[in-house]
Amino acid sequence: METIQIIGYVGALIVGLVMGLIGGGGSILTVPLLVYLLGYNPVLATAYSLFVVGTTSMVGTYQKFKEGLVDFKTGLAFSFPSFLAVYLSRRYLVPGIPDTILNFGAYTLTKGMAIMVFFAIIMLFASVLMIKNQKKTDAIGTKQAYYKTFIQGLIIGTITGLIGAGGGFLYVPALVLWANIPMKKAVGTSLVIVSINSLIGFTGDVQTLQIEWLFLLSFTITSILGIILGVYLSKFISGKKLKKGFGFFTLIMAVYIVYKETSLM
Repeated sequence: METIQIIGYVGALIVGLVMGLIGGGGSILTVPLLVYLLGYNPVLATAYSLFVVGTTSMVGTYQKFKEGLVDFKTGLAFSFPSFLAVYLSRRYLVPGIPDTILNFGAYTLTKGMAIMVFFAIIMLFASVLMIKNQKKTDAIGTKQAYYKTFIQGLIIGTITGLIGAGGGFLYVPALVLWANIPMKKAVGTSLVIVSINSLIGFTGDVQTLQIEWLFLLSFTITSILGIILGVYLSKFISGKKLKKGFGFFTLIMAVYIVYKETSLM
């Protein structure tokens, strides 16, 4: 096995570890890892990310369920509009984006560049959420009408479908603010939504992309080992400090991706 591949599998272990420790962030590591280290094109990388994060989140859901930190009723209700949007995005929207989006003189904006820059913008937003101190973490807000949740689910689902993210960093605050769920339970409940959305979204990719199943399954198994270890370690390590530190790392990665992609234009 080549050194790059070994580093890639170490990265997969870290992906799961981070998800187990802070309840999200898997795609923030997975997509850049697949694109910049292992050399996959952004469309295939975002597809693989959906499978890795979705499958790993299933294991995380079981772990959180054993601790009584999953609200399946709310999670399933919220996931319905989201997985519709994720599936349709991966099945029709992403394949429908032209390979060359814009030519401006000597500069060319390709589909891959656009996806990665959009991914970086969402990463910037995620980094702010992780760095910012949220003092009120229990019982915030009042439950809203379901049609509003449906619309919000469609929007978040479309965004996560485009960038191949699980979207835990978006679903957790949504569950706290709109579904009136305490923060710890929101993290566990978001894993239900992430699992369903990601895996259903991936089925849209199976119909349009050639999947390297041996690599994808081995990469995912490594990530699952990471989340099992991460959930165990989370009992001994401060999640707040880790989340803020990972937020700064995400911010740096977002800036790097924008620099890397725009320098290629």
